Amino acid sequence: MKIPKNNEVNRTVLMAVTMASNFLNPLMGAAVNIALPSIGSEFSLDAVSMSWVTMAYLLASAVFLLPMGKIGDMLGRKKIFLFGNIFFTIATLMCAFSSSGYFLISSRLLQGIGSAMMYSTSMAIVISAFPPQERGKVIGLNVSMVYLGLSISPFLGGILTQTFGWRSLFFINAAVSFFIIFAIYFKIKAEWIEAKNEKFDWLGTLIYMPSMTAMMYGFSKLPTTPAILTTILGIAGLIAFVFVEFKNPFPVLNMKLFFENKIFASSNLSAFINYAATFAVSFVLSLYLQYAKHLTPNEAGLVLITQPVLMALVAIFSGRLSDKINPRWLASSGMAISVIGLLMLSYIEQNTSQAFIITALAILGFGFGLFSSPNTNMIMSSVERKFYGVASATVGTMRNTGMVFSMAIAALSVHIFVGQKQINDSNIENFIHSSQVIFLVFTILCIIGVFSSFVGKKLIKN
Repeated sequence: MKIPKNNEVNRTVLMAVTMASNFLNPLMGAAVNIALPSIGSEFSLDAVSMSWVTMAYLLASAVFLLPMGKIGDMLGRKKIFLFGNIFFTIATLMCAFSSSGYFLISSRLLQGIGSAMMYSTSMAIVISAFPPQERGKVIGLNVSMVYLGLSISPFLGGILTQTFGWRSLFFINAAVSFFIIFAIYFKIKAEWIEAKNEKFDWLGTLIYMPSMTAMMYGFSKLPTTPAILTTILGIAGLIAFVFVEFKNPFPVLNMKLFFENKIFASSNLSAFINYAATFAVSFVLSLYLQYAKHLTPNEAGLVLITQPVLMALVAIFSGRLSDKINPRWLASSGMAISVIGLLMLSYIEQNTSQAFIITALAILGFGFGLFSSPNTNMIMSSVERKFYGVASATVGTMRNTGMVFSMAIAALSVHIFVGQKQINDSNIENFIHSSQVIFLVFTILCIIGVFSSFVGKKLIKN
């Protein structure tokens, strides 16, 4: 096991690289949501197909996070982080040169694999390089960069899409990624290998990946009979995965973390619920603002920027605060505040004022920012050092799985109310009804999350 001494790690460069990486991924992800109408128009995609431009990325990322986290613990977290950035950059260029909707969706899937390599290791690297008393602060800074990316992306995505076309989003992201790759390769010499002598769990991985794919893909295609069967098959596979992992001495996911660590289990469940209840908000409102309110991509971006701005600002302070007081209280309060914002959005109509929507987004952003950093701090502080990679990957898996379920809920509602049609003035009322249902379901999920985030005994700092 190699644990770099403090003087072997340039913490400034390390933080700059991880923060830049955490900034760019959501920057492009949310910007793509703004560009979806333009992408759909160029490739003649219906609303459900447009959702797959986002869901393909999330699905691949969720499926590969756990295996990549384990591989990072075994072979080196910096190594996997570097290769992830390279793979992500290549896939980003493929997106930029897409000639069809299917090629774009396939390229987004490859992007998700690269993202999994990055996200499964970045937080583990940061946690390993800084002392426990600074853990909440560095988590808060990295989380705030995610939200800063989300903050700028609607505005930047709107301007770039309107001025240079949607492909410019991918070109710019790829260009900046080259600098990140350069910094990782030449400036970060340390490596973190915590499980060098362990064997990779091939059986568990081969069960987990297709099972997770089947469950999430099937859920996204409900309510058809094949989708129901696919979902059930995926769930059955994941149950089998749990039993296999219990018997494996070197599991890709240590199930004891869930069954013997109440903090780890409840906080991961809360992360899943929170992302499932909030991620698709920007997707739904982007379509609502452009199709129902007839705003330009730039104007829609200016409205949507409200939520992530509040997230970024609050996440910094909530992360620092979680080093001083029990983060369980902060996380639970944040989830409760999010309920209010989602409930407000469930009442939107075609004539709803922009001020009402901005207020709801501000409340939602404040709540999410108050929840995220403390909840991540709870998870990472509840495990031993050798589990940092797996814990980081588990957090990412809960996040991305929650995102996929969020998009699946949105796509299912749109499918029921609008069908396989492009959204236009003739069916806009149906789309608005679907949006109301989506936000109501999200509200109920967040209410459940309030209770799950409060479960657990007194946090033990490692």
